[in-house]
Amino acid sequence: METPKKSVYIETTIPSVITSRPSQHPETLYRQTVTKFFWENERNKYDLFISNYVVEECEKGDQNSANKRLDLINGITYLDIDEGVETLAREYYRLLNIPTSAKTDSFHLALCVLNDIDFILSWNLKHFGQRSFLLMLEYNVKHGLHTPVLCTPGELLSITNA
Repeated sequence: METPKKSVYIETTIPSVITSRPSQHPETLYRQTVTKFFWENERNKYDLFISNYVVEECEKGDQNSANKRLDLINGITYLDIDEGVETLAREYYRLLNIPTSAKTDSFHLALCVLNDIDFILSWNLKHFGQRSFLLMLEYNVKHGLHTPVLCTPGELLSITNA
């Protein structure tokens, strides 16, 4: 019997990194390389999900770049947004002290929690980093909620290929 695939939510930074021009900065180039490797070689091992929030963020900016991002995520399954997601997102927004300019991040988190997503794949280490994860974990345990693993593509490859 085949093991079910793990679920991965593709946060907006993933298509942004994949479709951007190769960087001269070593850290950025590493991010691009490992993310493209995941996308080209590993993504089919997972059930991928996005949301309208990802699409809305991908639509922003230069139209040519936006089209590349949108083409990349075309065909990925959408998670439904309902009142429960909005309520939990407001709670995470407050709890994690997410700035207004990044409020959508609280919705990404709420969607993944309420849909039992295994991993949130992101390069947004500021709002999805260790501090946020620990606060969210404490809140979720207290309220009996699922907690996804917040990770970068390189971390996901290390976790699942170990």
